[in-house]
Amino acid sequence: MEVRVLGPLVAQLDHTSVVPSAAKPRQVLALLALHAGQVVTVSTLLDELWGDAPPRTAPATLQTYIRQLRRRLATALGPTAVRGPKDILCTRYGGYALDVAGPDDATQFQRLSVAGQTALREGTAREASALLHQALALWRGPALADVQIGRALEVETVRLEETRLGVLDARIEADMRLGRHAALLGELTALAAQHPLHETVHAQLMLALYRSGRPSHALGIYQRLRQCLIRELALEPSTRLQRLHQAILRADPALESPDPAVPGGDGLRVAPLTPASV
Repeated sequence: MEVRVLGPLVAQLDHTSVVPSAAKPRQVLALLALHAGQVVTVSTLLDELWGDAPPRTAPATLQTYIRQLRRRLATALGPTAVRGPKDILCTRYGGYALDVAGPDDATQFQRLSVAGQTALREGTAREASALLHQALALWRGPALADVQIGRALEVETVRLEETRLGVLDARIEADMRLGRHAALLGELTALAAQHPLHETVHAQLMLALYRSGRPSHALGIYQRLRQCLIRELALEPSTRLQRLHQAILRADPALESPDPAVPGGDGLRVAPLTPASV
């Protein structure tokens, strides 16, 4: 069974979709898909569907949704399938579990992200960049973009989005270590506009601008961020960002771009030149 949650919900058997059109059964499937192979308790499902005000008939209605999902599975499986719908959408003690019998995109994203961030910590920038690019390519839009979101799904989608932003930061860092600062300028400018208080994004943009021969623009980004932080949060930029600002003012040689032509075997090993090291 193919399951994808990093974008509009996809759940299909032999290229036949089993995603229902009705909102609440779709929520049930989405929550089960996000926890593929794990038990999702009845109480969690009820909370997702109705929050603090479940109707008296909520448990029976949930069972109806489960039966509807199993009917869709049965139709997609066909009469000769070895596995039945109850083998895929399983009843477990206290809840239900979706047995997809294969990796889902969220699991693949996690595996690639961990491997990429490990490579980045070890200084293998080329390998880190490749792995993190693969991880981010699994995203097709906001997680569960076409699913009505209740409390349980909100927690999960926020977690996934925060993880994605962290992986994006790491991928940009890997690309910066490879000397790709000029190619990153457009992406970083857009990200800074989308996340006006995100210090890491602004630090990366400042460094990319400096390395592209535009130190005055880099200093302007710092001033804009500082004004935004003071206005919105009554805070000065972090010590790390202030150090980067001072390093740009004095044209610190440590800010210069690494040489991407340096041989590195299976990947390019370079000393970290992030703003944190300034």
